[in-house]
Amino acid sequence: MELDNLAPPRPRRRWRRAAAVTLPVALVGTFAAVAAPQAFAAEYCGGVQYNVVSTWGGGFQANVVITAGDAGLNGWDIEWDFPTGTTVSSAWNVDWSQSGGHFTGSDVGWNGSVSAGQSKEVFGFIGSGQATAPTGITVNGESCDGSEEPVEPELEVSRANVVVDAGSTTSIDVGFSAATESAATVTTARTSGSTAISVASGASLSFPAGAPATKPVTFSAAADAAPSDSATFTVSSPGFEPVQVVVTVADLGEVTQNEERFLTMYDQLAGADSPYLHETGVPYHSVEELIVEAPDYGHETTSEALSYLQWLEAAYGQVTGDWSGYNESWDITEQYAIPDLNPTNYNPSSPASYAPESGDVTDYPTQLDFNAPVGDDPLGAELRNTYGSNQVYGMHWILDVDNAYGFGECGDGTTEPAYMNTFQRGSQESTWETVAHPSCETFDFGGENGFLDLFVGDSQYSQQQRYTDAPDADARAVQVAWMAQQWAAEQGAESQISGSLDNASKMGDFLRYSFADKYFKQIAGDCIGISTCPDGSGKSSFHHLISWYYSWGAGMNGDWSFRIGGSGVHQGYQNPMAAYALSEGGLAPDSPTAAADWAASLDAQLEFLEWLQVPQGSQGAGAIAGGATNNWGGNYGTPTTSAEFEGLYYDEQPVWHDPPSNRWFGFQVWGMDRTAQLCYATGDERACGLLDEWVAWALSESEISATDYSLPGDLEWNGEPGAGLTATVSTMSKDPGVAGAFAKILAYHAAATGDTASQTAASNLLDGLWAVNDGVGVTQTEGRADYCRFGDEVYIPEGWTGTMPNGDVLENGVSFIETRSFMKEFEGWDQVQAYIDGGCTGPAPEFQYHRYWHQVEVATAFQLYASLFE
Repeated sequence: MELDNLAPPRPRRRWRRAAAVTLPVALVGTFAAVAAPQAFAAEYCGGVQYNVVSTWGGGFQANVVITAGDAGLNGWDIEWDFPTGTTVSSAWNVDWSQSGGHFTGSDVGWNGSVSAGQSKEVFGFIGSGQATAPTGITVNGESCDGSEEPVEPELEVSRANVVVDAGSTTSIDVGFSAATESAATVTTARTSGSTAISVASGASLSFPAGAPATKPVTFSAAADAAPSDSATFTVSSPGFEPVQVVVTVADLGEVTQNEERFLTMYDQLAGADSPYLHETGVPYHSVEELIVEAPDYGHETTSEALSYLQWLEAAYGQVTGDWSGYNESWDITEQYAIPDLNPTNYNPSSPASYAPESGDVTDYPTQLDFNAPVGDDPLGAELRNTYGSNQVYGMHWILDVDNAYGFGECGDGTTEPAYMNTFQRGSQESTWETVAHPSCETFDFGGENGFLDLFVGDSQYSQQQRYTDAPDADARAVQVAWMAQQWAAEQGAESQISGSLDNASKMGDFLRYSFADKYFKQIAGDCIGISTCPDGSGKSSFHHLISWYYSWGAGMNGDWSFRIGGSGVHQGYQNPMAAYALSEGGLAPDSPTAAADWAASLDAQLEFLEWLQVPQGSQGAGAIAGGATNNWGGNYGTPTTSAEFEGLYYDEQPVWHDPPSNRWFGFQVWGMDRTAQLCYATGDERACGLLDEWVAWALSESEISATDYSLPGDLEWNGEPGAGLTATVSTMSKDPGVAGAFAKILAYHAAATGDTASQTAASNLLDGLWAVNDGVGVTQTEGRADYCRFGDEVYIPEGWTGTMPNGDVLENGVSFIETRSFMKEFEGWDQVQAYIDGGCTGPAPEFQYHRYWHQVEVATAFQLYASLFE
């Protein structure tokens, strides 16, 4: 399985939409110009730095650095007095309280030790009010007061992306982030765009010297202004960096509470100043860099995030009538997530060479078997005839957005974002055991054969490209396209997004590769052994379900290429809403057999979910079990289950075993959101039946009030379909992304059935989520005991050596962090290091993450609830 040449690196294209974040954000780990560090000194306290990282209208984020005196610190208590009206709303890595303006904080164990003369960032917080430094600072009861350096103010606006009705007005606040030394004048003037939008009041505002304050600027749109007309206004003041504000005409009517919440979060997420976006407009997995889950650091991204970018912009189009962002999201997807690979040679009768998988990473590389029989690819010829090329129109699943690894594009070392991969060695390979490697293998990095001979054994290796699709993300893009189509049609604007809808339809055409067995073998209950499992012909290799992946690639010289399907099928990846959209919902692809395939998939998915649902009368009745496969162990092994679905063997944890892939409740809400939407949109009895039972279970396991929520976190499974299948909730969670998706399910359920309990729970969840928006986005404090695994060994066979682009050595016995030493420079590494040095005992390091998918799930939950009930 060896993998044509990408097009030359494309020039960077700066995200052209307006700066939508209302604050001069500094990425985590840097100091903003908003406030210079202010130092205080005392005999036993070497100093305290109070660093304002970012500010926004009425709020700010800060962190605190303590420098220990000669005696050092073995535990610390810090106190100070805030300016009048300043309060802390949330904090991390500190036990804290506030009474009036007096703040008290103490260490949480792991961060209590500070050596003599050492400076350590010990905690951070979100505050409201003035961002100026506090007074009366003490550490362990001793004064740390000293000379203060002045705070550097910045010009800021409360919103930089504004919508207004034709014939109406809207206002924003402008002002300064901190006190100015002298009086200032702030002017707001249109610098480009529609003359139907103007400044109605506040074009010139005078601010006295002293404490920061804000004043309103009001924009008006003429009665004959057309929806989607927009103008850019520049807010400026001599000596300060100007700020741009974009005002767009929309048919808003009266903005409801949850629409306003959505628009506020859209400001936080969208635009050139957003900490969630690379300059190309590609979203990061998270604002924070030090995070390890499926992406192994925060400024990677996944195709999942691109599909969420499309969802955010589609929702914005529904609320405002401005569809330019949705079209732009598809431009970004095409440019950065869909590889240009178009090999001249692909033979559907010989789609790939067999490489067995193993449940143990130490068995790798596994040997390629060119003589093993494989089936025919039933899609290759049809897709080429339809679209005129051999390009696969699917998203590669992971990108190194900042090019931190240094692979670049096809070995150039510099291009960002850059295609890369991690998982390659079977179902037991966790994130902590992966070797990061480039998708375009030119042998510039790694060993003699690049990274190829870590994964597959061959007599010789050739330079190649290989890409992997995460079908869940492509299906979400189709689902969102269907929503966009409905909303735009209601506005008479469907023609504005016709090109984007065509893209989604085309993506759905290629998504059918996820229906096929990995090596196009027949889907049959006796598919055991690569040589004895019958080869597929026609569509006999189709299970018609959405599998965990499909993959494709080619050699650099173009003399060979490959494609494989996916045998492992996870319940959380099923998307009957996408199947409906691509069969009878108006997005049928151009290929002759595509609509019929998707109609068959719609039936198969619903029947599959019914088979996997825990039956009534059993513990966990309503929950959806893991999934199935016809390729046991990835090597057509002998199954250990007797439960079968249409030739597929039941698998509690399809594909991913560390951690078990169906343990996380998030896969329950991701999957059921699509079923819930299908029930609401079509009234399908199977979808509605699945939804009713699932909602009853999920609500019974959740605690949701008007002020707080707690949802299932991890699940444990026993039995199998038809033989004592049960589910038990083992942990609880406040995951905001999961809560946002759950709120959508409840909203659909309430709208479809009139169930008031579901509507009340959805409304309460949304209130609880709004309460944990810290000005950057929704976040909850989470402990990461798994970060002890930074020291886990990444298996490298004896005798194999190589290097990463930054010089990190790859050899037997190397650990995860030793292959990614750049992560030691990320904010928060100190506390992880302290946790590891302490034997991973005591409290786990805590973080507040701003994951992009979390933010979009919550923002679009506000939008959905408003569209259904407000």
